[in-house]
Amino acid sequence: MQKKSRRQFLIHAAGLGAALTTSGLPRRLFANPLGKPVGIQLYTVNDDMKRDPAGTLKTLAKIGYREVESAGFAGVEPKTFRRMIDDAGLHCPSAHLEFDIDNLDKAFEEAHIFGATYAAASSLIANAAKAMSTKLEWGSAMSREEAKHTVDIANRIGAAAKKAGLQFILHNHDREFVDLGNGETGYDIVWRDTDPALVQFEIDCGWMAFAGRDPVEYFRKYPGRIPAIHVKDFLPKRDKNGKPMAEKMRGAEIGRGTVDYRPIFAAAQAGGLKYYFVEQEGPFSRMPPLDAAKVDYDYLHAIII
Repeated sequence: MQKKSRRQFLIHAAGLGAALTTSGLPRRLFANPLGKPVGIQLYTVNDDMKRDPAGTLKTLAKIGYREVESAGFAGVEPKTFRRMIDDAGLHCPSAHLEFDIDNLDKAFEEAHIFGATYAAASSLIANAAKAMSTKLEWGSAMSREEAKHTVDIANRIGAAAKKAGLQFILHNHDREFVDLGNGETGYDIVWRDTDPALVQFEIDCGWMAFAGRDPVEYFRKYPGRIPAIHVKDFLPKRDKNGKPMAEKMRGAEIGRGTVDYRPIFAAAQAGGLKYYFVEQEGPFSRMPPLDAAKVDYDYLHAIII
């Protein structure tokens, strides 16, 4: 499939999600994608978590979320944070952690405190930069050299995680999908050369689509290697007149941006997806994060695949 077709395939008609969620159907008739509980990446409500972690977790549970993915500890000790999660009636199957390659036990201990199965890395750019003795910028593409170092680091973390009774998963942004020539990207190298038994992936579908790639293709190409995804949306890069937007990217509530999640969830179902987590990028200019979290939740309860 050509890139232009992929982009068209990912474009989602504006307002469709809102129309579905306001159709008047009783909530019990709404269909969760894949019949799984709706989860949320807590980075989405990061500011609220810093102000009132216990209250924010209870609000998320009241909205309807049943699973969370951690992103730090909201300024409290990990064991205290775990009690807050439990008190809110939530489950934390995946934890985003900081990985010190020379002291991985600390990260694994935190994952076990949360009761997580998956130890997730948001990125290994800092680890790769240290291995390369080179400063890497977020705005730059993942090079072949960085990709090879990422493979080595990911396999090492994955092997240690397995010994600790955990599964390591690696998350993406958009810089990993820049074409390095002949249609190959840095992430293609990472997927190809990491050990499938040690390294699995958490696709951030929004960032992948923003980079012009189709998550559906990855589910088809790598069945069983994507146990979790981030459900994220972005506003178009260009306005209705075709002019570039003022900002490089602007996050959108799910269903109000450009990513069509119906084909993604259909492919995920066949590809063995276990968990999915809403995550929204700022700036939150249209509504506060907790209000956006409710819009995201309602959309996912209305989506039909």
